[in-house]
Amino acid sequence: MATKTNAVRLVQQAGLPCRETSYEFDESDLSGVHAAESIGMPPEQVFKTLVARGEKTGINVFCIPVCCELNLKKAAKAAGDKNMELVAVKELLGLTGYIRGGCSPVGMKKKYPTFFDESCILWDEIAVSAGARGQQMILPPEALAELVSAKLVDLTE
Repeated sequence: MATKTNAVRLVQQAGLPCRETSYEFDESDLSGVHAAESIGMPPEQVFKTLVARGEKTGINVFCIPVCCELNLKKAAKAAGDKNMELVAVKELLGLTGYIRGGCSPVGMKKKYPTFFDESCILWDEIAVSAGARGQQMILPPEALAELVSAKLVDLTE
């Protein structure tokens, strides 16, 4: 098993039940669907972490199933903004401390407003990035949402 990431340590320190899993990743395919297939979970149960900038609200974090697209209008509404756009990949590390393909909703550099797609509650457990490419953590969605102070809303197309 790979080295325990900061995100996993934070989840464990909070006392949340969490399983770690790792998989071989390919620089040319960092898609969440590939991650889901690699860990043997349906894509609807594996969530990607997206970072977006609102016109008024600044940086916001959105977690949605890897098989879905973020609806920017719904994202803006959830954040109380008029417009929302995804941040450029080159900004990700500076804003969050994470790189593309390894962005976790847990343990970012700063605490940003966070939103999970409400479909997460259909599952006893969901997988999210553990903060490194090729590493996922699997845990109850309500507990994860509470840990990162996330609101559950409809975010997808």
